[in-house]
Amino acid sequence: MSYSVGQVAGFAAVTVRTLHHYDDIGLLVPGGRSHAGHRRYNDADLDRLQQILFYRELGFPLDEVAALLDDPAADPRAHLRRQHELLTARIEKLERMAAAVEQAMEARSMGINLTPEEKFEVFGDFDPDQYEEEVQERWGGTDAYRQSKERTASYTKEDWQRVQDEADELTRRFVALLDAGEPAGSEAAMDAAEDHRQGIARNHYDCGYEMHTCLGEMYVSDERFTRNIDTAREGLAAYMRDAILANAARHTP
Repeated sequence: MSYSVGQVAGFAAVTVRTLHHYDDIGLLVPGGRSHAGHRRYNDADLDRLQQILFYRELGFPLDEVAALLDDPAADPRAHLRRQHELLTARIEKLERMAAAVEQAMEARSMGINLTPEEKFEVFGDFDPDQYEEEVQERWGGTDAYRQSKERTASYTKEDWQRVQDEADELTRRFVALLDAGEPAGSEAAMDAAEDHRQGIARNHYDCGYEMHTCLGEMYVSDERFTRNIDTAREGLAAYMRDAILANAARHTP
């Protein structure tokens, strides 16, 4: 029984052009021709094509494939053994690669994994990934960092939007209090500070009063935090720090 070039291309999931090329270079010469001169492939040709495709899948160049298949000392079983060994080695390599990719995916999923467009929608001009290296260096070994990574690992764009909306609302509260001349030690300011602490604990990591006061101090000691917070209102970073300290004192015996 013989098959046309189109049929063989369909069987092997290759193009007719590929089969023509294999014929032209002598790698796979069809066993027969039709009366009209068209290529006709027999079962032996199909077996050889299978061997060719095996080796090609393994990355062998065509000239090496030809040399292997035309080796008079090799028999079909030898080819199968060689291919089995090569495929086994490739499987092991791919498994190692898959494991490495999984680790990379896991590491990536532990952070803010949004597209640039989504980041802009949620955070505006601020890119939270910009400081990731510094964050890991300063806090990578802490329980707070670990908790935050674990807790936010599955956050979607909608989750991050909710977190950002909560933060924006708190900022508006603090600004309104500052504009109204409300002292940082007032009940309203301390309540806002407490809501700030609870939001961190709810969305990121366990944030006790000692941890919260450390954050408040950082708001004024690190000019980048101060500059970012004060974009909403001049003096807001210091006001928030004072409210956080007052709130901690209120809850600490």
